[in-house]
Amino acid sequence: MAHGPSYQSLPASLPPGHHPSAEDEYLVQPPQSAHEHSDANVWIIVKFGLWLAISAVVISVGMGFLFGLFVKQGEETNPQFPLAVGQEQRLPAAPRLQQFPGNEFYQFRQHEEAILQEYGYVNKDAGVVRMPIAEAMRRVLESGLPARAQSASPKATADKQTTPDQPAQATPQQTETLGLMPADSSAGRTMERRRQ
Repeated sequence: MAHGPSYQSLPASLPPGHHPSAEDEYLVQPPQSAHEHSDANVWIIVKFGLWLAISAVVISVGMGFLFGLFVKQGEETNPQFPLAVGQEQRLPAAPRLQQFPGNEFYQFRQHEEAILQEYGYVNKDAGVVRMPIAEAMRRVLESGLPARAQSASPKATADKQTTPDQPAQATPQQTETLGLMPADSSAGRTMERRRQ
């Protein structure tokens, strides 16, 4: 039975230890060669894995305790500002930033609506109260508003009317204000002489 080429079948012209190709080196098994009889020790590998897991757990727990200790020491030795010692925490001066502008605007509108639609005191000591707008309007309509007294009757004004061929007579009051106009500085409350 042939088991492949032997050392004697190789060309004699090659120097010892050299083969025509890399595969030729493994074609022939040298005499007295055999496989390794010892296998890897599984128990040693398992023990190494167990010790590695135990070490990881112990180191993680120790680091957690150490971190907690550092945080506690940092809080105890954290120096406070000299001006803040013995004082309550105060808000900064107004105006401040709004945390929830939408909610604050809604609450403001609710408060304003309550003032307009409910009864309440404006000044309790003076006895000044407020009432809803609808109620105030109803009461004003029932009692009526004060009116200005008319200066002259329509008949008297009709008598004073002049015909087109008769010039109008100026009253003394009109004569006094003939050369005057309302002043800008007083929004028309006083009169000033017209500029020529």
